Amino acid sequence: MVSMEREELERWRRCSILHVDMDAFFVSVEQREDPSLLGRPVIVGVPAERSVVLSASYEARAYGVRSAMPMSQAHARCPQAVVVRPRHELYYQVSSELMEVFRSYTDAVEQLSVDEAFLDVSGALRRLGSPVEIARDIRATVRARLGVPASVGIAGTKFLAKIASTRSKPDGLLVIEPGEALEYLHALPVNALWGVGGKSQQQLARLGISTVADVAATPLPVLLKSFGAMGRHIHDLAWGRDPRKVTPERVDKSMSAETTFREDVRDAESLHRALLSLSHRVGQRLRSSGMSAQSVALKLRYADFGTINRSRRLDFPTDSAARLYDISRHLLAAVGPLPQAVRLVGVRAEHLEPSAGAVQLSLDRTEENQRLVERSLDEVRGKFGSAGLTPARLLKPPRPPGQDQSSL
Repeated sequence: MVSMEREELERWRRCSILHVDMDAFFVSVEQREDPSLLGRPVIVGVPAERSVVLSASYEARAYGVRSAMPMSQAHARCPQAVVVRPRHELYYQVSSELMEVFRSYTDAVEQLSVDEAFLDVSGALRRLGSPVEIARDIRATVRARLGVPASVGIAGTKFLAKIASTRSKPDGLLVIEPGEALEYLHALPVNALWGVGGKSQQQLARLGISTVADVAATPLPVLLKSFGAMGRHIHDLAWGRDPRKVTPERVDKSMSAETTFREDVRDAESLHRALLSLSHRVGQRLRSSGMSAQSVALKLRYADFGTINRSRRLDFPTDSAARLYDISRHLLAAVGPLPQAVRLVGVRAEHLEPSAGAVQLSLDRTEENQRLVERSLDEVRGKFGSAGLTPARLLKPPRPPGQDQSSL
């Protein structure tokens, strides 16, 4: 047990929220797998004209490369960058191991995404020391066990802890103690406030507001008149008010996979093949995380970038790829004749819940048989990798997909 004076203990209890954020996570994992990539401009993404950057190393960012940037633009800015195709299964495996590391320090872990989480370490102070000591140990453990870097922000609120982690990157640690919070916060530009994007930043600029200090100095009625409830939100943040607690819960509200075609398509066969592939990717992620979906959604993006989403609630939850495919195929049929060619298609499993020990069966046991086959494939992939394991229908696709993306 760590010895800590009562006064010091109370001080750190007021500053015991950590925001841990991985640095260029996908790239960091690839560099772990291939150390020759260290120190080089690296881009994770599919090397196709219509795909986008999924992750970029800090060496590539120095040339202006950013996530979600079109690959063609990224290549123009940094032609010497090494482009690595994404391996989503590997990233989610490392993410799962990462969260287990966090939970070894505290049960109060709120996962935000595949590579970041809030931790409340107030209950671990007597046992492990100050939040700074805990954060240092977390960073060292993540580096030693997983081989990837992490940045940590420490503060008394979730908002300030996230600001601290952002400003400690890459591979750093920053503490914003309560007594220093307002001074630090008010020196920041207004877009540091959660919820202030490009349009609201322009609207604030028209009011002569460019810093967080300006927001704090603006009377609340003025902000309410211009922004409604959003005005109260940014006013509270500007004064460091953020009462939200770290809430331990799964991040998996949904799981999805998307593909952007190299050429726009509109024939049913190409779309069905894509849906089948995406359904198997989502189904495998559901099973590996012990989750089932209560609804399934289809996403279509047309050639003009217009996007539609359709969803259907299921009679009972599923983690079966075959079931996901069947529902997404029916959702596509329900759209009717396509008004134009499709650029992107996606499958999303929604309203997730932990899989029950017993799964409701269809009358002819078809779905249960399919699930048994899929779980057997999961076991084989876990032992020998996924090469060569795919539905026969996908062995010779007429059009190779372009960008592949997965999200939580």
